[in-house]
Amino acid sequence: MARLAGRGTGTAPRSIDVARLAGVSQKTVSRVMNGEQYVSGDLRRRVLDAAETLGYRLNHAARALASGRTRSIGVVTLGTALYGPASLLMGLERAVRDTGYALRVVNRVEGDAAGIAGAVDSLLDQGVDGIVISEPIDEEGDAEVAVRADVPFLILGAPPPFTAHRVVTAGLVAHRLARAVTGHLLDLGHPTVHHLAGPQRWYAARDRREGWRATLAAHGRREPPVIVGDWSAASGYRAGLELAEDRGLTAVFAANDDMAIGLIRALLEHGRRVPEDVSVVGLDDIPVAAYVTPPLTTVRQPFDATAQDGLRRLVHAIENPDADPIPVEDPPVNLVVRASTGPPPSGAVSAGGAVLARGTAAPGGTARTAAPDASDIPSGPPNRATASGRLVSPGRTSSGARRTTA
Repeated sequence: MARLAGRGTGTAPRSIDVARLAGVSQKTVSRVMNGEQYVSGDLRRRVLDAAETLGYRLNHAARALASGRTRSIGVVTLGTALYGPASLLMGLERAVRDTGYALRVVNRVEGDAAGIAGAVDSLLDQGVDGIVISEPIDEEGDAEVAVRADVPFLILGAPPPFTAHRVVTAGLVAHRLARAVTGHLLDLGHPTVHHLAGPQRWYAARDRREGWRATLAAHGRREPPVIVGDWSAASGYRAGLELAEDRGLTAVFAANDDMAIGLIRALLEHGRRVPEDVSVVGLDDIPVAAYVTPPLTTVRQPFDATAQDGLRRLVHAIENPDADPIPVEDPPVNLVVRASTGPPPSGAVSAGGAVLARGTAAPGGTARTAAPDASDIPSGPPNRATASGRLVSPGRTSSGARRTTA
């Protein structure tokens, strides 16, 4: 959008110029620019649009001296193109626009000796009012990272074990995601579920592994050895080469979609059909997940909503230091069932040692048939069928996850 010269004096635009262009009072401009609450979304947007058109910039230094705040929020994130962390960062950048705060981002590299502690110290030196830590990983010394910090923290992802003045969290708990995925495969009748884990320095990867393990234990199922990848499709492919040799393998939960896609490629190359021989589930619902062959069953993570909700509660903690935190709403787990999962093949051995016919549930599971009869076909448009033609009824898994088809 082209910027207009300041009106009135021909110098830099002033708040009164913004007020005139937006058709509001100068007091409303001040309230918007200072991030005060109880300004309607329409008025806020009109003021911000007018400020952008005029090239108006609030004097942040003067405001910081007057209020004792810099109106800035620091973000510690990995400098990575991985879908989850990148999506959270973009969500934060979109959500912050209507808060009156600016983001100061510190990208850290996995394995950096300074870790989270160094990034937090850098942001504290800049005088930020709050700090977001997105998808933290375990670095030496991080347990003491926030002890001296007197600003609120928002943790997006599995929280690291450190203390701070005030900590709020946002997002789906990784443990719940893993329980939903593992429960879905057990509901289909698989005797057990193998796990391709993410790198164990990531707290989220640890939590997904523990959720898988707890679900198997709750159902009395055998816990197979874990293979650890690095989140990449290449590591999933390497794991698939190893797992393809296990003729008893019928189901795999990969800790993210990229690894699941690589895993499927290796299984297919070695004559293991998906899902007829082996069912595979990923996690994240990356954009390509619906278009690979077969389309991938996964869990959809609401990254934008997570960032928006988390930032709202962090700003509340900054501006209301003595108030109770905004209650955490536990979002539903959205399991997206596609064509990469199905019942185990005939001949699979149940937890109790019985040989299963295809479509027969193992103990505690839900029986499913390879070809649905009329009662299995859900009402609705024809595109409720998966790409393989297998129709999946919506509902909930035994773990309580909301199940949808795509």
